[in-house]
Amino acid sequence: MSAPRFTRWLRDPLPWTFALLLALVFGMNHLHGLFAAWFPDLDRPIYQQDSFISLVWAHLLLVAVSSLIAVVIGVAAGIGVTRRAGKEFRSLVETLVAVGQTFPPVAVLAIAVPVMGFSEQPAIIALVLYGLLPILQGTLAGIESVPSATREIAQGVGMNARQILWRVELPLAAPVIVAGIRTSVIINIGTAAIASTVGTKTLGSPIIIGLSGFNTAYVIQGAAVVALLAIITDMLFERWVRYLTAWRQQTPVGSSAG
Repeated sequence: MSAPRFTRWLRDPLPWTFALLLALVFGMNHLHGLFAAWFPDLDRPIYQQDSFISLVWAHLLLVAVSSLIAVVIGVAAGIGVTRRAGKEFRSLVETLVAVGQTFPPVAVLAIAVPVMGFSEQPAIIALVLYGLLPILQGTLAGIESVPSATREIAQGVGMNARQILWRVELPLAAPVIVAGIRTSVIINIGTAAIASTVGTKTLGSPIIIGLSGFNTAYVIQGAAVVALLAIITDMLFERWVRYLTAWRQQTPVGSSAG
């Protein structure tokens, strides 16, 4: 690795943040003395009901499943209402998705748990509803940002509506769509912690147990790992959006239709 490249790597916050996350997840038990000094009144200053490795995995899996469902629904709805046949439903779709965003996830859990029981399913429903709005807005804004001249060029070379969508509109709209997905995923990483209130194992477990047992150390441990996960995910999405934006700027208008 060349010196300038190594220097850039050292200045990059992503690997350092990722290293800090790994240190906390794999070495939390080694911080017993530190938390014992901070909270001398606690008999158990380190959360040990579950390993933080399993909590991180369960948390990320819940976020991944709910975010994937939200992406499929949000992008499909955004595409649908930008087509000629679906434009009249745009206002209705935006209103319904906005209601899902304003409906508190805790309320969704309270309604879903009596029907579905204590499981991951109510949590997934709550996270999907809460994460739809940024994805829908990003999809609408992204598709509408595609120049009309680009569509006309695509039509001029013989592309049909489906080809224009997949080969012109979506590639050019990708930076804005991914920016909406980025917001949705970050929201869900934080919101997924409440899934522990319905029996789902997440990083919210030490937070919930800490709050109910007046154990501030547990709350700090769970919140710190959640925050680091959100920061790392945000950094990764930022680089993805930056790459897509640079690609779009370097792509001449109409070249996607070639």
